[in-house]
Amino acid sequence: MDGSLAPYIPRAYPQEGNNLTMGVVDYFGGVDAVPVLALIASIIGTIWSIYAFLAYLVSIIMLVIYVYATMRWNHFQEVQAQELRDLEALYDQHYRGVRKNSRLQEVYLHIDSSNPNDWKLAIIEADIVLDDILKQRGYAGNSLGERLRSIAPSQLATLDDAWEAHKIRNQIAHGGADFVLTQRLAEETINRYRRVFGEFGIA
Repeated sequence: MDGSLAPYIPRAYPQEGNNLTMGVVDYFGGVDAVPVLALIASIIGTIWSIYAFLAYLVSIIMLVIYVYATMRWNHFQEVQAQELRDLEALYDQHYRGVRKNSRLQEVYLHIDSSNPNDWKLAIIEADIVLDDILKQRGYAGNSLGERLRSIAPSQLATLDDAWEAHKIRNQIAHGGADFVLTQRLAEETINRYRRVFGEFGIA
């Protein structure tokens, strides 16, 4: 073959690998570049492994923090609800047998306060008074809710008021710190109790 054609003879590439790899190998000067590419791939793989490990580690730490915070928040809510239940039980025990008019005076004094805790006490006390009234009138049930369910709307015109007021009481007792009682809602709730008491002839 004429030596003048030698520059135009295509270079021979290794048979292994795809065209892109062969092109890169050729760019870096032949098959000697393969170890360099392998080293780069190894470094990238190591970096990715470290990143994946750190990502899993951070995820686990965040999950543990979330679970712990949730448990603490639930415990706080339970403590708040238990304090209200204990307070209700204390009032129930202390005032059981006292004239209802006296207890109603306590209710009205609490609702006129500027302290939100007093509004909650007013509603809790009013609920106890209503429960006592229904017990004395012979309505069946182990709780105020059960006694209200035993009453037909034709028997008590203010039954809806009693239910709505009792629901607010339950939110106070079981809602914990999540339940925010505004003065307007407290006054509306006590007015509902008043209408029920009025139908029973108690003011």
